[in-house]
Amino acid sequence: MDVLALTDHDELAGFEEANETARGTGLRLIGGSELSVSWRDITLHVLGLRIDPSCPALRDGLAAIRSGRTARARRIADGLAAAGIADAYEGAMSFVTSTSLIGRTHFARFLVDTGHVRDMKDVFRHYLVKGKPGYVDHEWTPMTQAIGWIHAAGGFAVLAHPGRYKVGPAAMRELLAEFRDSRGDGIEVLSPSHTAAQVDEFARQARTFGFLASSGSDYHGPGESWADLGDMPPLPAGVEPVWKDW
Repeated sequence: MDVLALTDHDELAGFEEANETARGTGLRLIGGSELSVSWRDITLHVLGLRIDPSCPALRDGLAAIRSGRTARARRIADGLAAAGIADAYEGAMSFVTSTSLIGRTHFARFLVDTGHVRDMKDVFRHYLVKGKPGYVDHEWTPMTQAIGWIHAAGGFAVLAHPGRYKVGPAAMRELLAEFRDSRGDGIEVLSPSHTAAQVDEFARQARTFGFLASSGSDYHGPGESWADLGDMPPLPAGVEPVWKDW
C-alpha cells in the first residue's frame, strides 16, 4: 500500500497515533472518519477523506453523533438482555480501546468471545440486523449536514459501500442524485460488500453522476474483515479516483 485512510466510525481520536506510526514508513496516511447519517428512513455511512481533524465544526458534529451512539448501545444491550444475553453493554465496552466510542463491532466481538455465535458474520446474521434481538433503529445526523461538516474540514465526502443499502434501483438513483445535489464528491465503487456486478454498476453510476471513485477495504481487524489491507483490486477503467490530486 502507498496510501491509507483511517476512517473510524464517528471518531478522530486514532489519527494522531496512526500518523506518528506511519511517519518514516513511506506510507501516506490520510485523515478520515466514517460518519453515520440518515437519509429518509435509512442509515447510511458517509466517509470524510483528507479532512483536517482539528476542524471545530466537524469535531462538534462527531461529538453529537457519538452521544447518540452511546444511547443506541444501551438499547442494543437491552434487546440482547431480553433474548437472554446478560451484561452485553459491559462486555462490549471491554473491547473498546482508546476511546469510549462503542459500536456494533464491539457487541459482535463480545458475542463471539462468549460463545453465543461462531464468528463475526454469524453475529450480524442472528443478532444485529433488522428483525433480530440486537437491532436498534436510530435517527442519525441528516446526510446533507454531515456533508457540510466534511467540507468545512476541507475534506471529500464519499458515500461508503452503496451496494450494502437495502434500496431498489429507483431509490438508489434518487439517493445518488440527492448526494450529488448536496455536493457529495464521490462513491465507494470498490468494496468487499459489492459483487463484481455491483462494482461495474457503481462505476457506471460514478460516470453518470460525475462522482469521483473510491476503494475501501472496510478493514476492522485481522480475521474480522472480508478483505485484508492491500488486497483490494484496482478500480475499474473509466472512473476518476478520489485520490487523483493527492
